[in-house]
Amino acid sequence: MSQYTLNVNNVPKTVDVADDTPLLWILRDHLHLVGTKFGCGIGQCGACTVHLDGVPTRACQTPVSSVGKSKITTIEGLSKNGDHPLQQAWQELDVPQCGYCQAGQIMTAVALLKKSPQPSDQEIDAALEGNLCRCGTYLRIRAGIHRAAEIAAGRNA
Repeated sequence: MSQYTLNVNNVPKTVDVADDTPLLWILRDHLHLVGTKFGCGIGQCGACTVHLDGVPTRACQTPVSSVGKSKITTIEGLSKNGDHPLQQAWQELDVPQCGYCQAGQIMTAVALLKKSPQPSDQEIDAALEGNLCRCGTYLRIRAGIHRAAEIAAGRNA
């Protein structure tokens, strides 16, 4: 066991775990941040996507020993009031169906909008191709990202 102090949603958190413990288990089991989901466990579905220094990262495949001083952002850390443009758009358009994959979808979309504030359909599809949705809400996810881009740009119509 080793002790790690992690920067999670701008708050230092100390855990005592094995070096190879996946970040996902630390977030969910040790820090009780259950918005990040366990999906496939092999980094293929994207349900466990969090940000490390703003980069979408699969928490199920990230050992705590590799995190270092990186800033970890989970869906809980996106905004205190749930008023991030993507969260607003998701609610406005009722994007999720079962909702299980949505935290990972949103975290990946946050990175996309930071890189490309007005993404095309092709950019959205490419950015989110690693995030799977068993309900098939891909068209609503794409619409949600376009709407979030409008909200972020101040176009609330």
